[in-house]
Amino acid sequence: MSYFGLKVVTSRKFWDAAKMVYPRCGQIASLLSYRFMSQAKEPPLTAERYQVSRLPYSEVSVDDVQYFQKIIPGRVVTEEGELKVHNIDWLRTVRGHSKVLLKPQTTEEVSQILKYCNERGLAVTPQGGNTSLVGGSVPVFDEILISTALMDQVISFDDVSGALVCQAGCVLESLNQYLGERSYTMPLDLGAKGSCHIGGNLATNAGGLRLLRYGSLRGTVLGLEAVLPDGSILNCLNSLRKDNTGYDLKQLFIGSEGTLGIITALSIICPRKPSAVNVALLGCEDFSRVLQVFTLCRDQLGEILSACEFMDSESMRIVQKHLKLINPLPDNAFYVLVETSGSCGKHDEEKLDIFLEKAMDSGFVTSGTVATDQGKIMSLWALRERITEALAHDGYVYKYDLSMPVEKLYALVEEIRTRLGSSAQCVVGYGHLGDGNLHLNITAKSHSDALMSALEPFVYEWTSKHSGSISAEHGLGFKKRDHIYYSKSRGAVHIMQQIKRMLDPKGIMNPYKTIPPTD
Repeated sequence: MSYFGLKVVTSRKFWDAAKMVYPRCGQIASLLSYRFMSQAKEPPLTAERYQVSRLPYSEVSVDDVQYFQKIIPGRVVTEEGELKVHNIDWLRTVRGHSKVLLKPQTTEEVSQILKYCNERGLAVTPQGGNTSLVGGSVPVFDEILISTALMDQVISFDDVSGALVCQAGCVLESLNQYLGERSYTMPLDLGAKGSCHIGGNLATNAGGLRLLRYGSLRGTVLGLEAVLPDGSILNCLNSLRKDNTGYDLKQLFIGSEGTLGIITALSIICPRKPSAVNVALLGCEDFSRVLQVFTLCRDQLGEILSACEFMDSESMRIVQKHLKLINPLPDNAFYVLVETSGSCGKHDEEKLDIFLEKAMDSGFVTSGTVATDQGKIMSLWALRERITEALAHDGYVYKYDLSMPVEKLYALVEEIRTRLGSSAQCVVGYGHLGDGNLHLNITAKSHSDALMSALEPFVYEWTSKHSGSISAEHGLGFKKRDHIYYSKSRGAVHIMQQIKRMLDPKGIMNPYKTIPPTD
């Protein structure tokens, strides 16, 4: 543990304990899925809880199942017990009742499946790692599930340009390990990296922890391959940094949440793996000082700044209470996690030292600690990455993923606390300072219509009023579909509906999600 002139609480006992209680952060979603699915209580059917009417799609027949068994023998799942985990989101808030799960291995198999489903009028739900937080990856009714789990091959990697081409079912953490052996890294990092699929990341335009450094997937994805609802294959799978010929069709599928087709492969530009990484955890007295720390970060750390996250005292309390993680600092109202990464350790440490001294001398921070080796870095990151897991232990979770001007990030959290009072168990605010992304979470003993009415549409109205977006990185899925108008004009939504009708005239792709039906 490095020390840069700040008050720090740490000891060998702390680090020994950290090694015992912290799993790899990328395993969180896998652990949660297993733990939650083993519980007896299931959430109500989505259609019943939200009073949704089934659209007139065909129902799966014995003949349909036999056809699927012919084209992907041994990879058709109809057993109820095995289907259970795929019919429920890992937050256990939505549940469908699909009777068939298909596991293709190739783009051609996906093409045959979608062509048949389109002709038969069978609705489908694409599913990757099933880590969606907005009900986007599970069926609402009995839609056929198409899993990308077996489409997990790296197709090629150019160790000069850093262009990686792979199938959509590759797990994000596995790709990072593959690249790490070649001194490269993925430009995307998520708490659910041990379970999420890269195709699902593209389909939701996932942001993650290092968007500040590497930018969004809309910039790092070079090309993709997708199967359209009628089974035709769209091949835009090039690895060129520049290609200014016609419309950039890949952008239609990034963030489309499986409503326009199924992404089957992609090409993504990957940066070199940094040889020097430092992580600092800092304590602040109020949110104004959090903002001052962020401004100072950008001024002093510049090109080596790779992440700047914040969490409030409730976030820290939750991970300590439910996961027994240890906060190495004295209690603070807020915490800021800063990560630097570069190619020269001495240079980076000198810059970080200057930043920390200025932050301390200016009164922006009250205490802090710095980690430079991988084990301790992971331990500090766990305090931030495992908040979602800790919240799931606290009861039913109402989750909001919002973007807004950074100076407004915490004002909504304070308003919600005042608005809800004792009706909520816990109101938590944390997120990405670097891109103005707030994760607002409210927990209660169980789902409550009264609490939901107090939250919605208030949260969306407040966000819209302050020029924000109701979905920063999680997508709209099922839960937020009808709230899109708080962030997009009716004219913009109308064009989206036209695109949907053009590519998917029968509406078989992930119905009831993302884009509301035409008025």
